[in-house]
Parts: sequence; structure tokens; C-alpha cells
Amino acid sequence: MPTLRLAIVGAGPAGIYAADILLREAHGYDVSIDLFEQLPAPYGLVRYGVAPDHPRIKGIINALRDVLDRGVVRLFGNVRFGEDITLDDLKQHYNAVVFSTGAIKDADLDIPGVDLEGSYGAADFVSWFDGHPDVPRTWPLDAESVAVIGNGNVALDVSRILAKHADDLLPTEIPDNVYQGLKTSPVTDVHVFGRRGPAQVKFTPLELRELGELRDVDMIVYDEDFDHDEASLTAIQTNKQVMVMNRVLNQWREREVGQASRRLHLHFYAKPLELVADERGHVAAIRYERTRPDGQGGVEGTGEVREVAVQAAYRAVGYFGSPLPGVPFDERQGVIPNREGQVLSEDGHRLPGVYATGWIKRGPVGLIGHTKSDAMETVQHIVNDQASWWTPEDPSEEAVPNLLRERGVAFTDLDGWHNLDAHELALGEAAGRERIKVVPRDEMIDVSLGRTTASTS
Repeated sequence: MPTLRLAIVGAGPAGIYAADILLREAHGYDVSIDLFEQLPAPYGLVRYGVAPDHPRIKGIINALRDVLDRGVVRLFGNVRFGEDITLDDLKQHYNAVVFSTGAIKDADLDIPGVDLEGSYGAADFVSWFDGHPDVPRTWPLDAESVAVIGNGNVALDVSRILAKHADDLLPTEIPDNVYQGLKTSPVTDVHVFGRRGPAQVKFTPLELRELGELRDVDMIVYDEDFDHDEASLTAIQTNKQVMVMNRVLNQWREREVGQASRRLHLHFYAKPLELVADERGHVAAIRYERTRPDGQGGVEGTGEVREVAVQAAYRAVGYFGSPLPGVPFDERQGVIPNREGQVLSEDGHRLPGVYATGWIKRGPVGLIGHTKSDAMETVQHIVNDQASWWTPEDPSEEAVPNLLRERGVAFTDLDGWHNLDAHELALGEAAGRERIKVVPRDEMIDVSLGRTTASTS
């Protein structure tokens, strides 16, 4: 039986789904898969990109855990591609590699003032409140009024975490340093700006409904945004999700407001023009143009410019991929150039043995579950491309761990993740919570390797 030795770089949902599908689809092959992850823990976006108060989405981890716990796939955590292991190394030990490194940077927002003090990327904020080990431990939460730019789920996550009372996050796995930071936030108003109308938003109904369930937070919507054009009415009548969200928004219009200590404002038909600076070079306001439907499903400017005083602004306009050493990269799209997952060189030719899946393949669109069909497409090409696989000099199981040890890499494995997982659950149980996430990278490694006991800070 022919052997397929596969390396997957990135142990988030995309990489684990690809491993699972390959194990089921590669009939007639003796499959061996190694997952490489730059963080000491697996699960990528689910652990570090989903808000902690989303237990339903976090439940995806259970399915991912089942794949890893079969014992067929090996995990090498705390291994940085391009530093600890390179593409040339992988060619020496595997038949092919799949890159599933996702997209973790913020997409650019080209408006004046975006670089002011007090202007932040949503991706960085999400990494902070999710306890990512490679971001600063503190976050400047000193604004009473905040702008969030974007009309997608990330914008709602950021807005919800900013507006929500910190004590209401204690049932989640929120790290202690994040809880302490949010606890001292003086925020009273969060303003969400989107250039299109309420029938064109990119939210999901679940995300939207959750906003209305926040304790001691008034939902503020504006009647002027609900003068629907024909295209919007058609969307409301024909799309179930849009219909549900329209119903939720209209219910909020009928609510009594004014008693809550915090307010979350949704501004539709509001195209951000500029972040205005104060004399210190700090965000002092957001200036936007009022838009209107253009009759073709889009919007056009009205020329009416408005301004809202804020002391901080978060851009939540999308994510962007990062280049990998020695791997082609499309700087404009933020992806690895590919054809159905087969990676292409700069001149458009296929690179044998090199594949991509997930957001680094198709861009940061779609929900986590969409990566399954994406991985299936890539896996089918891997299986069919046997003639162009690499021929490794040393495909033995011990070659890679020996190489990492020689280079002094403190890599973690599946047993190490089980150690860390159990430790975080124990920390949570002691505090009457489900889990408390360990944040510092060195402490994650020490717990994984059984070298010490971690703190929760």
C-alpha cells in the first residue's frame, strides 16, 4: 500500500478538517499526517478568534477534538513555519504540504485619521480579549464613547464585548487580565457604523439577537434608516435571514430606552469619511456621510456629512492573510495564489506538492463550517496528484521531532494540549467557572510539558 506523508501548517478548523477528510477519502493509501501550529494550543480561530460568550460556536471544538483524539494525526505546537521548520525541511520529510494559516491581520481602511491614537483594528482587539499569547496583556479601555466601523459579525462581537458588563462575561472562559480590563472600562456608548442599509448587513440573526439580550444596555436604532427602497423590501420578503433581522430591528424600534447605563447605537447608511483628531493627535470624533439606496441594491452618497464625538474607533472591515516564507503570496488579495487549492507560482504554474485551504486559500469569507467543503476540494486534488508528490529523503516518523529537538524547539504535542486543557478546566472549576484560559506563551508551554503550574494572568 503506497504511503502518503502529509504536513499541514495551521491547526485551526481548516487544517483539522483537511486532515479528517483526507483520512476518510484517501482510500488505498497508508496516510500519515502531521499538524504544525505556531501556538502551543490547537484550534486556531475557534480558540482565538471567536468571542468568549459564544458557547455554541465554541462547541465546534468538540468536533475538532474528536479528530485529534483518534491518535492518527500528530500535533506539533509552538512551531513557527519559516523559523523552526521551513518549506525545504518539509520537502525532505513529506510528500506534500497544505497551508491552512488563516487570516489574522486587519484589512486596511483607507480614510484620514485611521492611524491616530485611539484607532484600533478589530482583529487585534479580538486577539486580546480571547487571550492570544502574542499580543499585549493590557488594552487601553479609557473611552466613554466608541465607534465601531463595519456591518459584519466581527463588528458585532467587538461592539458586544465593549458594551457588555464585565461581570456578565464571568461564566465564559475570559482570561482574568481581560476581565479586569473590561471591568474598569468607563464606556457608556458604542456606535456601530455601516455604509449600507439594515436589509444589506452581513450579520447573522443569532449575532444580532444576542445584542438585544445584553443586560443594562439600550439598543438604539434610528427611524430614518428604515425607509426601505424596493430592493430592500424584496430582500426582506425573499430572504429568511434578512426577514428575521428586520423583525428584530423593528422590535428594537418599539422598545423604551433611557433607563440603561450603556447604549449600543446602530447607524445604517453611514459611510465613514474621517477620524477627527483632537489637539493631542487622539481620536475625538468620527465624520461620516449619510448614504441612500441607489435603486440597484447599492448605495450612493447624499452629500450630507455628520459627526459623532468618540474617543476610540475600531475598524472591523475584514481580515487579511499574511505571507509565509518561501510560499507565493498575493499581496492584493491577501491569499496564497491557487487553483482549487493547488498553489500557483508567480507565473501561474502549479507548484507540485504545495496546497492551501481555508481563509489563506479563498480569503476571509464564510463561516467556520464553510471550511469543510473548501477542504474537500483541496484534498481531492492531493489524492489525484500522486504523480507530482514530493519524494522525501527521510519520511520516517521520528525525523521531524528529532529535527525540532536538534534546533532547540520546545514543541508541544497532543498530550501537552491535554495537559493544558485539563489545567485550564481546573483553574475554572476552582473559581466556579467552566474554564480560565492561560495566556502567556511560556506558561502555556510549561504546563503542556509538565514543567510547572501556570498563573491565570
